[in-house]
Amino acid sequence: MKMSRATRASGRGAMANDDMTVGQPTSNWPELKSSPLVAGGILIGIGAVIALAGAAVAGSHVFGAIRAWWDVQETPPDQLARMKWEQAKSAAAAGAANWQGHPNAKVRMARRTTVTTG
Repeated sequence: MKMSRATRASGRGAMANDDMTVGQPTSNWPELKSSPLVAGGILIGIGAVIALAGAAVAGSHVFGAIRAWWDVQETPPDQLARMKWEQAKSAAAAGAANWQGHPNAKVRMARRTTVTTG
């Protein structure tokens, strides 16, 4: 029976591989300690709470600023939008009436018919 170079160097026989794996874990997963994972989870949770508090403070400030802007408007934005919509509708109607009443709109193009003799 031939022995490999590693087996000869260690002085063990052919069954050396079976003896070496007894004390080792069978999977290739790394060993993890739970304390750093727990600490990391706690820090992530604390960071999330701080981020939510910051979002609440910023959101309330933006909401207050929009409310103050709304109060100082001469015309409320909903009425302004309604007025602009009415202006756009009347402009479109006037443009359509002008386009349809134009002298060039009344001219009809004559269709050419080609006669092929063959």
